[in-house]
Amino acid sequence: MALRPILIAPDPVLKQVSLPVTAVTDETRRLMDDMLETMYAAPGIGLAAIQIGEAKRIIVIDVGKDKPGADESDDEDKKKEKDPDPMYFVNPEIVWASDEKVMCEEGCLSVPDLYEEVERPTRVRVRFVDYHGKQREIDCEGMLAVCIQHEMDHLEGVLFIDHLSRLKREMMLKKLQKARKRETV
Repeated sequence: MALRPILIAPDPVLKQVSLPVTAVTDETRRLMDDMLETMYAAPGIGLAAIQIGEAKRIIVIDVGKDKPGADESDDEDKKKEKDPDPMYFVNPEIVWASDEKVMCEEGCLSVPDLYEEVERPTRVRVRFVDYHGKQREIDCEGMLAVCIQHEMDHLEGVLFIDHLSRLKREMMLKKLQKARKRETV
């Protein structure tokens, strides 16, 4: 595994539409392992391959206790939420989304240190290929639903700031540019 640099907006690569993966190979799994290591080091809870410059329809996510079937009822579960428990999504597609929406504050490793409320469906059903090349389908809600939708936007060249008004988006990009200038001084 290797840490990879995360692209920062307004890098034009982030606006590319990612290409489907034809097969999950050892090379694909190495990329997913690198993505996961990079995401944890950042630290983050989700990362799309395009964020490290790979225009492939691959996402890694680890939202801990908000995964399907997670139970918050005892101390063992609280311990588990801190342990790595990654999910891998190759060629993910949303096959159903609830009409009910939720506003959630989002941030992004490609838009560091900036956060804003984004409205998304509360629940989604996602079809994808997993780390081992097996076709799967899961129902997502809570933080997992928000995270998968956020990361899938990246596969289409969309950042969370693209869901904001033009004025808010431009203000956020200016903040990023100012921060970058301070870092280079």
